[in-house]
Amino acid sequence: MKQVYFVGAGPGDPELITLKGIRAIQQAGIVIYAGSLVNPEILRYAGENTEIYNSASMNLDEVLEVMERGVREGKTIARVHTGDPSIYGAIQEQMDALDERGITYEVIPGVSSFLAAAAALEQEYTLPDVTQTVILTRMEGRTSVPEKEKLSELARHGSTMCIFLSVHAISGVVDQLGEGYAPDTPVAVVQKASWPDQKIVRGTLKDIAEKVKEAGISKTALIIVGDVFRGKYQKSKLYDPGFSHGYREGTS
Repeated sequence: MKQVYFVGAGPGDPELITLKGIRAIQQAGIVIYAGSLVNPEILRYAGENTEIYNSASMNLDEVLEVMERGVREGKTIARVHTGDPSIYGAIQEQMDALDERGITYEVIPGVSSFLAAAAALEQEYTLPDVTQTVILTRMEGRTSVPEKEKLSELARHGSTMCIFLSVHAISGVVDQLGEGYAPDTPVAVVQKASWPDQKIVRGTLKDIAEKVKEAGISKTALIIVGDVFRGKYQKSKLYDPGFSHGYREGTS
């Protein structure tokens, strides 16, 4: 059995963590969770005597020190991240450090906020004859973005775009998106997707910045832009009665 588990805790709703993630937390002697984002309700899955650390107040060295000490004591460690840890989770540097120390680990995927946002919006991101591509990205901030990945460049694809960690700069986001999307392109902003206090704001590139500011949204929100919100698309061939595939013969 691995000694360190990186657990995707889901977007907020404590029921949107996987069964495997729950088991890892239940079996852990130490839980280190990203306290600024992970719903503390997730901690109810931990045992009564489990050591719990909030990594919001810890640096990388301190997190690794707790992990190393736990391994020496023969304990299982659950490193709990919000959403899915592979997206803006900063786990690569942790995994590389554990590799250097010869400590085994396993990553347990989770439900990302961009998926919870789609559920909240009751929206499919990939629609026939509209787009078959979803771009997950962010605006540059303290973490830089390669020049070719700036929003103004990605917007030229016209695909569905899910923009993380950028709602605080919504006006700048809109300016860059305007390089590729039409001013009337629909936009949705979902704050704290799947949490009890979830908030949704809808608009277009022309008015979304003002609406977001009026709603008081400045963090913990996802910006989704694209023509999939227009409601115009061709039906999928998958369930077309005249379309044959390996499991069904068409009727035409």
